[in-house]
Amino acid sequence: MKNAGDLARVSVFAALIAVLGLPGTLNVFGNAVPITLQTFGVMLAGAILGTWRAALAVVVLLVLVAVGLPLLAGGRGGLGVFAAASAGYLIGWIPGAALTGWIVQRGGRNPGIVRLLLACVAGGIGVIYLCGIPVQALVTGIPLGKTMLLSAVFLPGDLIKAVLAALVARGVQRAYPDAVPATWQERHTWR
Repeated sequence: MKNAGDLARVSVFAALIAVLGLPGTLNVFGNAVPITLQTFGVMLAGAILGTWRAALAVVVLLVLVAVGLPLLAGGRGGLGVFAAASAGYLIGWIPGAALTGWIVQRGGRNPGIVRLLLACVAGGIGVIYLCGIPVQALVTGIPLGKTMLLSAVFLPGDLIKAVLAALVARGVQRAYPDAVPATWQERHTWR
């Protein structure tokens, strides 16, 4: 962390991801992994905070979950969630947020809506699914191909979340240009 502002941003986004779990879960018949709004927060963190701050915000949240705080959707918490069918998705939040941030940061001071959307889809859907589906198959004992089909039910909602995250991030970046991660890089040289 470079300063108190970084610490505050990371903390706020860890809290935001937790708060997005308050509406609860939507359980889909035949699928052990629930639908939640928390992946929206992961996408938004990446799109606004950038690579490392977004990943750190997710790590902070997952550490708090691991020590037992019920911060996941449905009031789940504790080490048991990391042995459940959704464990791969949770762990996938870290590289997912980081990749989202990395793609956005490559857009410079004014990343366009298309870049933001592609970043949210690549990191917030692609990476999270890549981490989550194999673990879900392993934990549930369902073949990988069938697990992939079962996970397709998440895709429409996750695409909507990606569009909303891109729109919100674009709005934040227009209202607060200093919120763009590339701007921080220009102001804070790493030595």
